[in-house]
Amino acid sequence: MSKLTVAVLFGGRSSEHTISCATAGGVLEAIDREKYDVVPVGITTEGAFTLEEDRAEKFAMDPANMPMVHDNGTRILWPQSTASRELRYLDAEGVVHSLGDVDVVFPILHGRWGEDGTVQGMLELAGLPYVGDGVLASALAMDKHFAKIVFAQAGISVAPGFTVTARDWAEDPRMVAASVEVLGWPAFIKPARAGSSVGVTKVADVAGLADAMATGLAEDDKVLVEAAVLGREIECGVLGGRDGGPTRVSLAGEIVMTGREFYDFEAKYLDANGAEVICPAELTESELAEVTGLAARAFDAIGGTGLARADFFLTASGFVINELNTMPGFTPISMFPKCWLASGMSYPQLIDELIALGLESSR
Repeated sequence: MSKLTVAVLFGGRSSEHTISCATAGGVLEAIDREKYDVVPVGITTEGAFTLEEDRAEKFAMDPANMPMVHDNGTRILWPQSTASRELRYLDAEGVVHSLGDVDVVFPILHGRWGEDGTVQGMLELAGLPYVGDGVLASALAMDKHFAKIVFAQAGISVAPGFTVTARDWAEDPRMVAASVEVLGWPAFIKPARAGSSVGVTKVADVAGLADAMATGLAEDDKVLVEAAVLGREIECGVLGGRDGGPTRVSLAGEIVMTGREFYDFEAKYLDANGAEVICPAELTESELAEVTGLAARAFDAIGGTGLARADFFLTASGFVINELNTMPGFTPISMFPKCWLASGMSYPQLIDELIALGLESSR
């Protein structure tokens, strides 16, 4: 059987650039070379598409020196019409070379300009099959404001809160502060369209509100203000159904904080002692059935077809959804592959499954 050619797309313009590169390092290390020829395509922080070296170790997770895509002077030339899947590149001397036909693109991009439907739209215009969710599902899940509306409409409990735009804050910060007082302290201030807990701040009182708003609005022009939810942090991996079958959900995992106040960027990726990622989580049969059912319902509500990680809080009154991440971290320490491993699917098998879903959805 001939190999499939997979273009692994990573990096990007968002503040999660380095995490995307580390995730790509994991995929380049694990992908089955007996089945796939790999074309690594990096996106610099300025948005240039470059041909990268196929070396997993170059993009290995290293908290002291996080990997990045540097501009090497090459430029990827995407197909100009749906009649061709030929990928070409311009070398640093300006000479065009062919990389052959690409069977599927694996966009391992986190955050805006990659996980939010923008790259998905580009690939659909080019007629290239790709791994992951479609344009609408990606855009919906990326925007926490609209995602909460969809989840609530689907009957899934969401955290109390409200959205503040940059204009709202500039015009009447005292009104925003008064609204947070009504919501109650402590509160979380988070960018509407960012991931990996970038720009998220836990605020104990009004004295910290201005700095938290500045941090959140540096990532997006609107932020969510949410009441702090007390409960265990429970997460599930989600995969689309094959051949019209139902959405699949992994065993649930749990984030246990061991050295930080909440699961922020440092706890996720930089501080080995900040949190413990446990899978499977200790849940009763009924709790596991409930959370996996809610994860599937949330995924179906946004029209998901590829993958996601569904994040919940298990409170005294039940499960509250935090978010649905349509391109979750895929590094060796990430919850998504850990939960599928606990459910009987290895990292290489998971990559196979994601590629198969991407090819299936393009039929």
